[in-house]
Amino acid sequence: MRVSVVAGPDPGHAFPALALCLRFLAAGDTPTLLTGTQWLDTARSVGVDAVELVGLDPTDLDDDTDAGAKIHQRAARMAVRNVPVLRDLAPDVVVSDVITACGGLAAELMGIPWIELNPAPLYRPSKGLPPIGSGLAPGVGIRGRLRDELLRALTARAWRAGIRQRSAVRVEIGLPATDPGPLRRLVATLPALEVPRPDWPAEAVVVGPLHFEPTDTVLDIPPGDGPVVVVAPSTATTGARGLTDVALQALRPGEALPKGSRVVVSRLGGDDVDVPPWAVVGLGRQDELLSRADLVICGGGHGMVSKTLMAGVPMVVVPGGGDQWEIANRLVRQGSALLIRPLEAKGLAAAATEVLASPRYAEAARRAGATAADVVDPVRVCHEALTPSA
Repeated sequence: MRVSVVAGPDPGHAFPALALCLRFLAAGDTPTLLTGTQWLDTARSVGVDAVELVGLDPTDLDDDTDAGAKIHQRAARMAVRNVPVLRDLAPDVVVSDVITACGGLAAELMGIPWIELNPAPLYRPSKGLPPIGSGLAPGVGIRGRLRDELLRALTARAWRAGIRQRSAVRVEIGLPATDPGPLRRLVATLPALEVPRPDWPAEAVVVGPLHFEPTDTVLDIPPGDGPVVVVAPSTATTGARGLTDVALQALRPGEALPKGSRVVVSRLGGDDVDVPPWAVVGLGRQDELLSRADLVICGGGHGMVSKTLMAGVPMVVVPGGGDQWEIANRLVRQGSALLIRPLEAKGLAAAATEVLASPRYAEAARRAGATAADVVDPVRVCHEALTPSA
């Protein structure tokens, strides 16, 4: 089966798409990744064919102050521009990242099936949940249910506006106004990070996290006999800033941390900080680091969170905007993390001390990670969607 996987260049979306391509490749399929130019060589280095996703740069016509317009108008323009690219690839199916909506539109223009990739929990609205992004648990009792109804009513206008915008751009590029939606939605998360809802879409399937390591480098952990603390600053534009500097200031062994502790800052950027002898800063395989970690401090991005839970490691989460606030609060309710906001040295040190001192956080992380056994293979989902049994 020939598969075109479409995702923007943000690591939180490009890396899961690349991981899915590797899964297709291992199953004997022929995947091609369409993404930003910065990841093309990375994909090719692991044996995945990759081509540029055309039209990622904004134009004067784009209104990035309007989230709906940013997604839908740009998606329509990019869909038209990428149809020739996809025609040359001749895929049997397109898998399109949830926020890189051009892939699905292009597939419709070509008359071929498409599948949506959600590299996080399912963030579609539900009649049984408070608005996604609020971080709130579902309301309990009459007051709780009324609260959720009110909040849903307040946010429904924006959702309806997005649907109108999508319908308008569909018509502009020659598609019917009504969006039929994808054949399947691959929800690439852990069941422990989902919240039960009464209206789970029939086409949505939890397939487990899709992780990709962009390097083979293994960071050397400084010598010592104390806990290993991994700090992973957010790669998202909406993430909290300054986590590296505050962590190196706050997490001194023998003060905030036990004697002999080590700190490893794992990040995509350079080492433009003064690094003390008990710490290391750089890009290295996070799966290797997590196998030795006692605590992870991160921004709450889904990729790092799910990877950490699968390693059974507890967290201190410093969320920024976007879905990080939602995920951070789900972790707190699940018991595997503490949340601090705003970021400041004293609060970070106190939270790290508490999580390291109490085994209940690590126990909860291991329980969450174990739910990876309850997911479905995404490649199998795609194959079965295209060849349904009689």
